Amino acid sequence: FPGCVMIVSHDRYFMDKIVDHLFVFEGNGKIRDFPGNYTTYRAVKKEEERAHRQQERSQSEDSSPTTTKLKTKPNALSHEERKELRRLEKKILKLEERKAELTEQFNDASLSSEEITDLSKELSNINEELEEKEMRWMELAEMA
Repeated sequence: FPGCVMIVSHDRYFMDKIVDHLFVFEGNGKIRDFPGNYTTYRAVKKEEERAHRQQERSQSEDSSPTTTKLKTKPNALSHEERKELRRLEKKILKLEERKAELTEQFNDASLSSEEITDLSKELSNINEELEEKEMRWMELAEMA
């Protein structure tokens, strides 16, 4: 298909496989045009945030070397929340892999109706858990 398709999804694996360009709605009417997939965008954004924090620290140290205080976001993640974020990323990846495996199993023409029903139930459960984990991940990622 030579045209353009707009996709809105919370499924990072799906987006990474088919997307090569993003329009990121950053808030306050700002839309960022990003050439690349979602994983690349997150890596670039993380690096930009790290550079910004480092710049703030160096400016803070330059302005008052005797009373240097680290500026923290009022809603910055606690140590436990950062650990939870990393666990969620690993769990989401595993769920996405299992979802892909189940989807592939549906291509087997020799499946009985019972097996199809069982696969459908498991896929439904995985989709629900994946949605729950992704929502929590997004909450934590916004605070980071």
